[in-house]
Amino acid sequence: MKFAVEDPVPFRYSALRAGFQLVTERSLETNTLYDTSDRQLRAKKQILRLREYNGHHVLTHKRTAAPSELDARFKTRVETETMLEDSEAMAEVFLQLGYGPVFRYEKFRTEFSSGAGHLVLDETPIGVWAELEGAPEWIDAMLERLQVGREQCSTDSYGKLFERWKTETGSDALNLTFEEVQAEVLVP
Repeated sequence: MKFAVEDPVPFRYSALRAGFQLVTERSLETNTLYDTSDRQLRAKKQILRLREYNGHHVLTHKRTAAPSELDARFKTRVETETMLEDSEAMAEVFLQLGYGPVFRYEKFRTEFSSGAGHLVLDETPIGVWAELEGAPEWIDAMLERLQVGREQCSTDSYGKLFERWKTETGSDALNLTFEEVQAEVLVP
């Protein structure tokens, strides 16, 4: 569950007052999605991603959860992740298997945890967003604790948010990167 954040500095304090503990300090995160040229993974609502942040390299595959696992108010995905030593080598494997880079996005991410779930604060080229990950009842409780109304929330991916932003602004950027969007990086 995502929601827009007006100013990341006071929001960090709100998160700490709400009982969250800082897990990862603000760090640049770069993400590359891979797919076939005819977007077979997208058609199956799957994502294959390489992520780099804070010296870590992560391979992620996401897919839609089984219908019995879904709560219509929340975005539910099954994620399989593993840490990598060399994301460039993995990218080469993807290319050899027919998966090429189709979308890049970046953000400055700060991670928090409450034990029962996670809160991330993402400073993207198109705005600042917070995202809660956990059980639906925990998310509802945290939204209330953070004083965020359900009407402020979205289950859209950064890709969808980017497409909406492009339509609203007329931008011809292909990727959600600070350089392509020509966005200034906020100073923490």
